[in-house]
Amino acid sequence: MGLSAREVSLNILYDILINEAFSNISIKKYLDEENLIHMEENLVREIVYGVLENDIYIEYIISKASKIKLKKIHPKILIILKMGIYQLIFMDRIPESAAVNESVNLAKKHGHKGTISFVNGILRNIIRNKEEFIKIEKKNKADYISIKYSHPKWMVERWIKEFGEDFTEDLCKKNNESPELNIRVNTLKTNKEKLKNSLNNYGFKVRDSIYAFDSLIVENPTKITEVLEFKQGHFFIQDESSTLVGQIMNPNQGSTIIDICSAPGGKSTHLGQIMNNKGKILSMDIYQHKLRLVEENAERLGINIIQTAISDGTKMEESLINVGDYVLVDAPCSGLGLIRRKPEIKRNRKEEDIKELVNIQYKILSNAKEYLKVGGILIYSTCTIEKDENSNIINRFLEENKNFRLVSIENRLHNKENIETLKDGYIQLFSHIHNTDGFYIAKLTKER
Repeated sequence: MGLSAREVSLNILYDILINEAFSNISIKKYLDEENLIHMEENLVREIVYGVLENDIYIEYIISKASKIKLKKIHPKILIILKMGIYQLIFMDRIPESAAVNESVNLAKKHGHKGTISFVNGILRNIIRNKEEFIKIEKKNKADYISIKYSHPKWMVERWIKEFGEDFTEDLCKKNNESPELNIRVNTLKTNKEKLKNSLNNYGFKVRDSIYAFDSLIVENPTKITEVLEFKQGHFFIQDESSTLVGQIMNPNQGSTIIDICSAPGGKSTHLGQIMNNKGKILSMDIYQHKLRLVEENAERLGINIIQTAISDGTKMEESLINVGDYVLVDAPCSGLGLIRRKPEIKRNRKEEDIKELVNIQYKILSNAKEYLKVGGILIYSTCTIEKDENSNIINRFLEENKNFRLVSIENRLHNKENIETLKDGYIQLFSHIHNTDGFYIAKLTKER
């Protein structure tokens, strides 16, 4: 007999919280190994993402309910407690008795007699005094937001300084909501209406995205990668914000594009699609196994103008100087725009990382400018909302490179809702305002 949904959830959370695995990879790995029914798979995802999204708040509740300090509780027992508390506080459809009993059963299997009574006692105490335990006794707004929405305090304080308290609270709240799945229509093989009809016939609920020409939103995407249209390369799973990179670049057929940090190939393949599979795209990345993903995706989508090459974006490639009609720098970044999809970022990312990343980003951008022909287009993009990694980098770059300027992108979006910087040549997207991943895109040209 296989493992229960809750035991699978425990294994995944241990993998993420203790071994620092990525949530999407760990969930896929464990669900592929266990033959769970559809309902159980959904329960696993809900518990895993629920605990990750609310981790700081749940730890706050445990610290109020437990005489033993958090760091002295065995990691597996702590995760079992977190799962139990998540079910008690956030999952109305789970009976309280089931949440307690299932947690106690896991404690029996993974702990000893003392841990069984410890888990049982804490959870029953929380049931008896729920209102007391869930109350956040913090007068400071940054502390309150940090605990309530489980974002590290440094992140909250940074955003309050940058954007204000209300903006930060709305953003953190949105970061804890499940994102919708976006797919990019492969116009080399089909069109939007045809694909919509095909997916509707399978029972998927599909609607148009807001800003991207080639994007659709799927409201109930379970097992969408098992349909024939996916296998035949009619669509690619990609957030709308990421799809806008190719849309804003808008390369001509027959062009030469250099994509410096290309894996897993979403943007490279979209550029190939926009160019009608005519021209040349050099997709570079630092790891061979990541480049294999680019190649696999290109093959499934029917794009054969992509060449891959191992390259470290921070090191100059002399052979590429003045080669590109278009150059894309989708820079490695803090990923703080992806928290809805990867809640473990809140736990794993540190403030000092940003300073280090800014140096890497600027090095890559400084090399990229040399690869571009005069009159060519340079796109800089990140999946973060940090000004230090976005507008501050571009402003510094323009100050130090007077032969570059930003280019208007006014006609490059499906509509202009909540975006006022299109004429200025860049966009900054926020999940709670634009309902996309947090994302930054700037379009520059080299004048001389």
